[in-house]
Amino acid sequence: MNNKTPSKDLIDAILSIETEEECIAFLNDICTIQELEKLDQRLKAAILLLDNQTYEKEIEKTKISSTTLSRVSRCIRYGDGGYKNIIDKINKE
Repeated sequence: MNNKTPSKDLIDAILSIETEEECIAFLNDICTIQELEKLDQRLKAAILLLDNQTYEKEIEKTKISSTTLSRVSRCIRYGDGGYKNIIDKINKE
């Protein structure tokens, strides 16, 4: 379910982040408040989906639209495994 491949510049920028402070500064500069909120909602929805929560519970907990939730669900089922990989990594910490 590969949409668009990010540019090498964006990939290199993300891979160069070394601290939480750098990450916060970069995300605050590159994203609008609304974009950050949407990214956060999508990640929270993915966490709940991978934890086998119901759509109703996810919408209630994340305030995400059913359309976006459906997209996140499709990404988890048919995507490149990005959500699961990252969520597995953060759950190990």
